[in-house]
Amino acid sequence: MTEQFPLPPIKILERLLVTDGLLMNADRWRVAHEYHRHRQNIHYQSLNQPGIVCGLGVHLISAPAEVPANYRDERWLEVQPGIAIDIAGNPIIVPQPETYRIATQAPLDKSLTVYLVISYVDPERLRRPTNPEIIAETFRIDEKLSPPTETEVELCRIFLKQGEVKLAVEVKLKNPVDVFFPEHNQLDLRYRQQVRSRPQATIRVAQIANSAATKRSAENLSYLVKSVSSLYPNLSAQQIEPINLEIKDIDSQIQTCDLLFLATSAEFSLNPIELAVLKNYLDLGGVLLIDTPSNSNITISSVLDLAKQLGTSLQDIKDIKPNHYLRTEPFLFSSLPVVNQEHIQIQYGEGIILVTGDLSSAWGLNDALLLSRETIRTAQEIGINILHFSWKRRQIMQLLKLENKNSNS
Repeated sequence: MTEQFPLPPIKILERLLVTDGLLMNADRWRVAHEYHRHRQNIHYQSLNQPGIVCGLGVHLISAPAEVPANYRDERWLEVQPGIAIDIAGNPIIVPQPETYRIATQAPLDKSLTVYLVISYVDPERLRRPTNPEIIAETFRIDEKLSPPTETEVELCRIFLKQGEVKLAVEVKLKNPVDVFFPEHNQLDLRYRQQVRSRPQATIRVAQIANSAATKRSAENLSYLVKSVSSLYPNLSAQQIEPINLEIKDIDSQIQTCDLLFLATSAEFSLNPIELAVLKNYLDLGGVLLIDTPSNSNITISSVLDLAKQLGTSLQDIKDIKPNHYLRTEPFLFSSLPVVNQEHIQIQYGEGIILVTGDLSSAWGLNDALLLSRETIRTAQEIGINILHFSWKRRQIMQLLKLENKNSNS
């Protein structure tokens, strides 16, 4: 399973053995200095995430006077001086304003997203007409149609959209009227990553793709995912594409997911193929979370039956241990939250969590906007306990399985 910002590769460090009489040449000098660079990179990559340190603002400018007339359009940007750090810990320093023209054209009557990114360039890999004694580390600014890679830092993005006309008209870029809700052809700086400490792990959550999964439950799940970094910075969360348990070759896709989620009030049943996929997923440390209203007897009964088919039974967490992870880590709950004037209940067994009380409905906003801040925050905190438990369970089980595999080989 890959991280959004991967950890450094597990590779032994090699350094120069210095002895009296050692003849120093360019290759040995390079080995000596690369060792210290690699140590620095490992340290940064292990503890931090890449992003912008300061500056690197982006704004529209008029076309420079020296450019040819056919390029003097309203597509010119200026990147302000600033500093960023990439995934390996390499500093990206822009010492003075840099002009850049967005060249990408949106297809007629269609739209696309352009990402403006910056990346570190090792000066030793550049062609140089001469060999100066001192070379400056530099950078590269690019526009691309795919999200930034792990070595790139996003400066801004633009949702380009061509007008509905028979003849293509040159798209003109604009500053956003509302910086929090940019429209098409406007600069969007909302997704710039700032440097920060690396969380312990990234929890990947996916809905189960079936007729019971709704747009509202997906939105509520997204609110929980967004709350993690603010309420518990030791973890981060990522909502991935819904997972269909019945499609071919699902095993590779499902193993990227730490928690499978479904909010439903309907019967939850699986065919033999789906049941086998789910059992393998749970055996490898995955967690299945079902959230249902307290009066949805058909859902509760079907989940209890499913647990039996998988060879386990669900118990109320109050009857298992008073200090169960779901109640104590990272937030302490003496009593479980109240949603819509009802205490939620949590049952658990061998990777299956059944929540009754419609907990997920309080993770985000409802149409009437009646949920109090305390209700939302408390519901999100117990949700983060569930995410934390899912990560810890899978982490420990995978470590044990790897250990067993190594001991048997």
